[in-house]
Amino acid sequence: MVKGKLILICQSGGEFVSDADGTLSYNRGEANAVNINQDTPFDHLKIKLAEMCNLELKTVSIKYFLPGNRKTLINLRSERDFKRMVEFHANSVTAEIFVSGKEGFDHEALNTYTDSSRTIGLKLAENVNHHGTPATAADSGGLSITPSKAMPLRTVHTDAASPIAIQSDCLVDVHISCQEPAINATADSSSQATTSSNPFSGHVAEDDSDYAPRSRAAVGTTAQSPISFDYDSTPADTVKKRRRTASWTIGANGPTIVVTGNDSKEKISRKKKSRSSTGVMDSNDTVEDEDYVQLPDDSDSSSAVALRDEDLPEKLVATWKEGITGVGQDFKSVKEFRAALQKYAVANRFVYKLKKNDASRVSGRCTVEGCSWRIHASRVPAAQTFRIRKFNYLHTCGGESWKSGHRTRNWLVSIIKERLRDSPNDKPREIAKGILRDFGIKLRYRQVRRGMEDAKEQLQGSYRKSYNRLPWFCEKVVNTNPGTVAKLMINDEKILQRFFFSLHASIHGFKHGCRPLIFLEATSLRSRYKETLLTATAVDADDGFFPVAFAVIDIENDDSWRWFLQQLKSALSTLQSITFISDREKNLKNSVLEVFENACHGYSIFHLLESFKRNLKGPFSGDGRNVLPEIFLSVAHAVRLGGFKNSTEKIKQISSHAYDWVIQIEPECWTSLLFKGQHYNYVTEDVAEPYSKLIEDSRGSTIMQKIEALICMLGDLIDHRKLESSNWSTKLTPSKERKIQEEAVKADGLKVLFSSNVLFEVHDEMTHVVNIENRECTCLEWKQSGLPCCHAVAVFKSTGKCVYDYCSSYFTVESYCSTYSVSVNPIPGIGAPVEEDGESDTADVLPPCPSESQIEEKPEETKTVDPDKRTVSCSRCKEPGHNKASCKATL
Repeated sequence: MVKGKLILICQSGGEFVSDADGTLSYNRGEANAVNINQDTPFDHLKIKLAEMCNLELKTVSIKYFLPGNRKTLINLRSERDFKRMVEFHANSVTAEIFVSGKEGFDHEALNTYTDSSRTIGLKLAENVNHHGTPATAADSGGLSITPSKAMPLRTVHTDAASPIAIQSDCLVDVHISCQEPAINATADSSSQATTSSNPFSGHVAEDDSDYAPRSRAAVGTTAQSPISFDYDSTPADTVKKRRRTASWTIGANGPTIVVTGNDSKEKISRKKKSRSSTGVMDSNDTVEDEDYVQLPDDSDSSSAVALRDEDLPEKLVATWKEGITGVGQDFKSVKEFRAALQKYAVANRFVYKLKKNDASRVSGRCTVEGCSWRIHASRVPAAQTFRIRKFNYLHTCGGESWKSGHRTRNWLVSIIKERLRDSPNDKPREIAKGILRDFGIKLRYRQVRRGMEDAKEQLQGSYRKSYNRLPWFCEKVVNTNPGTVAKLMINDEKILQRFFFSLHASIHGFKHGCRPLIFLEATSLRSRYKETLLTATAVDADDGFFPVAFAVIDIENDDSWRWFLQQLKSALSTLQSITFISDREKNLKNSVLEVFENACHGYSIFHLLESFKRNLKGPFSGDGRNVLPEIFLSVAHAVRLGGFKNSTEKIKQISSHAYDWVIQIEPECWTSLLFKGQHYNYVTEDVAEPYSKLIEDSRGSTIMQKIEALICMLGDLIDHRKLESSNWSTKLTPSKERKIQEEAVKADGLKVLFSSNVLFEVHDEMTHVVNIENRECTCLEWKQSGLPCCHAVAVFKSTGKCVYDYCSSYFTVESYCSTYSVSVNPIPGIGAPVEEDGESDTADVLPPCPSESQIEEKPEETKTVDPDKRTVSCSRCKEPGHNKASCKATL
């Protein structure tokens, strides 16, 4: 994008055709060029394109290609999408967009946005016709385009009757204050603005054209104030002016909006109110006492402008404005009337209070004394409706009530609920910014977060009541997925303690395709009830993680982990020795060996490495602390005692504190040298990360919806990997096949001597003995990894044996396919919202409620030093905390 500008080639009226290689081309139609910059609002661009292409505004669809990709079209639906497109084309001069929609532009929409168009920073360039025919006003949807390459025209908006023609090197915004509404430029008038055009241009403006964008002055009544040109304004200034807060004022011609600045804001404390003769709402509807909102402090201004639809959420507010129509309007109940009245007040920017408010009648008036706005509605027994009896819609308060009005909690929840329907993944800060932009109300993060909880509960159902569906789930999942194990455990008060489930697809995949290796992890479910998700995860033939079992528990401790392991043992029902890996700090070794008698237990390398980094303390010497993590891994992977000692000695030379930390960890639980179970310490990734990310994405969902997300994750994983493996043609999985090929390269040039049919000597820098019958080599790599080392591969090349016959069966494509051979059957209705009806006041299952004593049982996290923070140490005395210049030690 050169100098902050980008030329959009806007194509319309054609169709996409797919080529043989899958690329898309756009045939026929016409194209126009539009200049934009980084400050161009998306809504304004959309209106301009709708007018230019003669399309109905609401049906306009805009798409574009990513640079270098002509196979996938990207939709432009919002301001964020538009900014992202501009960023994608930051290094380009032009960008193609494709516009489609229903034919017929509504000029009423153009009149609505007349005032806003002067700050667009948008300019039409010369029409381009694919067929070579000169574009006319008819071709461009009634647009008359007169480009001037020498001197571009300024856009001038005026109410003066005299014609205006201005030429300059830049676009200039003209801001006008008038008392009378502007007349449409299409109105008959003897005076029209003149335009300058390039004499060499092949496109000449028609004299009878009703609109020429950015080249013809708007014609209206005589202006009551002089025209002022802001020559020094910048795009940023333009945006600030457009974003000024609008508030209501009442004049001779009815309600208008007065534009005021946002610099001065007023903090209004929240006070509890009850429904009485002087109250607006009851205490349950108000936001908490400690919370407050900031409303704009409107100062006097003589600048009045027309209301623009983009100032408020168009569809939502338009509906609210029609909620109260007048005398005789009926509602189903008093509750429906109150809700409609509240939304009507917000949409029209005023605050009322109810003088009478009960089940049979409601009377309200504006909160400003002396204002004429009144409404009264009462119940109609014969029709079983609630009807408006009296209604005076005129305000004489000048919008004063809106400046100091309180917003109810129910109103906030209704606003958030509408936004979450459109964008369910919006964060509290994004919603707060939207409410500030649309309504001029500044809310605290805590207010919005609580509102989001209530809104999500209304949309998705009650989190608390969703626990009632756990017994249903246990029965349903077994029926839909036979072979599944599910168990629910509650106490005498029906409070959930533990809930376990392992799908048949997971059990079958682990027993028939995975190595006997399971990682144990715990993840918070991120809800107010502080549940914890326990997971058991295996590793497939291609070193991918494979979920085996899940459990939701009230609190994580030794008893809950032991219960989880017991349920896992019952589900797997295998006599095979299994290697379990867990975080050392959880102290699960005793629980594992107690439940699985012949199992092995090791410490997670990921958690050990993270703990090692956190506990690094100076002073450091030699290569410094940056190389310590790498040396730590070499300690874990050392297969000989000499290599182990060499690596630990390197750590000692750099930091004695780090050396002491490493030595105090039992080496038989994490080093290749002494660990007796399945080889695992090459896995340095966080096994719990996929679950943590899933829970974070579904934060705010009910417990059943989170369980559904876990099941969907497993089902999608199985389907994806099953499809992916169907195209594999090798004996081993891709990662293991690459490993064998690397060993084959190393085997070239090695000398092999035959000792017997099973024993061979292989000469490298050292002499190694290979026993193909026991699948061993004195380098120890074959036994550790399960794949032949380079020495064994050299033997197979010399003897003509097939290397794949000596690879572990756990690494074959056949085992991989067996792991993902059983799919997850869908469970109808698992994530459906809990209906808020009066099914039953008695609960089958209640959510956990950990007591204070239970929370205190959790070990407090010790404050650790930031591993990236450099520790100062003295090069003279080697002590930390000071440098050589301030050293006071006597040597």
